[in-house]
Amino acid sequence: MIQQNVIGLLEDDEDQSRLLSHWLVDAGYQVRLYPSSAEFRRKQGAASVDLLILDWNLPDESGLSILRSLRDAGSEMPVLFLTARSSEDDIVTGLREGADDYVSKPATQRELLARVGALLRRTHLKKDAAEEEGVEPYRIDLMRRRVELAGEEIPLTDREFELALFLFRRRGRVVSREALLESIWNIRGDVATRTVDTHISRLRKKLGLGGEHGWRLNAVYQHGYRLERA
Repeated sequence: MIQQNVIGLLEDDEDQSRLLSHWLVDAGYQVRLYPSSAEFRRKQGAASVDLLILDWNLPDESGLSILRSLRDAGSEMPVLFLTARSSEDDIVTGLREGADDYVSKPATQRELLARVGALLRRTHLKKDAAEEEGVEPYRIDLMRRRVELAGEEIPLTDREFELALFLFRRRGRVVSREALLESIWNIRGDVATRTVDTHISRLRKKLGLGGEHGWRLNAVYQHGYRLERA
């Protein structure tokens, strides 16, 4: 199994959201929909997506405010503004506040997918370099799908490797159970199951993520899990 990129779509217009989601899924992405900024914040959207497509005009909070809060919190997640606001002043403001790209509505399918692809390629160059260097004392080998600890391979199942990769790529961020179910198990996030907790417990034990090797995989009450430096 190859992890698909997860695209967050913060858009309150249902028709627009449905169309964009269709384009992205057809292109091979997973899509996580957020009809409001409150929903985005409640579901810890910034922690579980690889790129955010953001509308400026939202019913409960402006997209610009969301962008500022992400950058103020230190998030480097790529953000693409997709909005009807197309004046030069708006574009300059969005880019200055930390947007990585800016597309005016109505966007064509080809243009949107090209912009998303370009942003993700730049992000992956950074990620792949970090994974080659490793997160000491761990090293993630993407080609052979293995995790090493101090030079020794830790036997993992395919699912455990996918889970470890997902968490290491989002280290320092809270990742919800919903995001893990949708991204790793490809099932709805509202399904009642203990499988995430079971796999987390097993992975913590196998990789020694209790702090003894400099990393700790913690449960965050009512939110999910966070992999962070001990």
